[in-house]
Amino acid sequence: MPTTDDAPGQSSPDGAVARRRARRPRLWPELLLIAICYGCYSMVRNLVPTDHATAAHRAQEILSLEYDLNLDIEYTLNRLFVDQAWLAIPANYFYATMHFAVTIGVLVWLYARHPDRYATYRTVLFATTMVGLVGFWLYPLAPPRMLPGFTDTVISFGTWGIYGSSPMASMSNQYAAMPSMHTAWALWCAVTVIGVAGRRRPWTVPVAALYPTVTIFVIMGTANHYLLDAVGGAVALACGFALGHGAFRAFAVLVPARTTSQSSTP
Repeated sequence: MPTTDDAPGQSSPDGAVARRRARRPRLWPELLLIAICYGCYSMVRNLVPTDHATAAHRAQEILSLEYDLNLDIEYTLNRLFVDQAWLAIPANYFYATMHFAVTIGVLVWLYARHPDRYATYRTVLFATTMVGLVGFWLYPLAPPRMLPGFTDTVISFGTWGIYGSSPMASMSNQYAAMPSMHTAWALWCAVTVIGVAGRRRPWTVPVAALYPTVTIFVIMGTANHYLLDAVGGAVALACGFALGHGAFRAFAVLVPARTTSQSSTP
């Protein structure tokens, strides 16, 4: 006679764990894939043409458009940060570290706790980043800190950062501002956490939403991005979701899923 675990519509806890593990990508190939993709991203990002005059002209165009739309809040926030060291100093370190730390943390959390969802969200993150590269290449843009009147808070407060006066400044393209990948990755983190854990743990929704909110506040206060850069980051994420889901649909068509169900014996 069939056991309870074999009954239709039921599965044992051990069986559920086995299926989750079966869907988890192997660790070392996954780490290699992430390293290669990020290395390619950094290399291509730094190959973006660096024409300061054109990038500065586009920055003035962005500010002019924001002024017409009554969205030009970057200067006010930058002055607030400059006048309030308790805001600026933590913001400098937030900008330099959380972009990587939180994103990696969410990837690790997905891989360890929700392997069945990992590949989907990882692919969306990769697609979003590639969309960002296209934006950097097509629209090099000088950040506010390069314009007269704005203050680079890293220089002003002598803190460590990934741009401005940092030793890392020479390793990164200074005009890769549109779209804001800080915003895109922060929104990806929030959407991922809410999408995976929001129903079971409602408290994660406001906590996750707070992260991109603070990120957008920081990128403008430190004079690294315009508000429209953040909008561009949201658009990049939307494109990333469209491309990511399209890739999975194409894969499903080209590589039909193997059926694992077996007919029951009479």
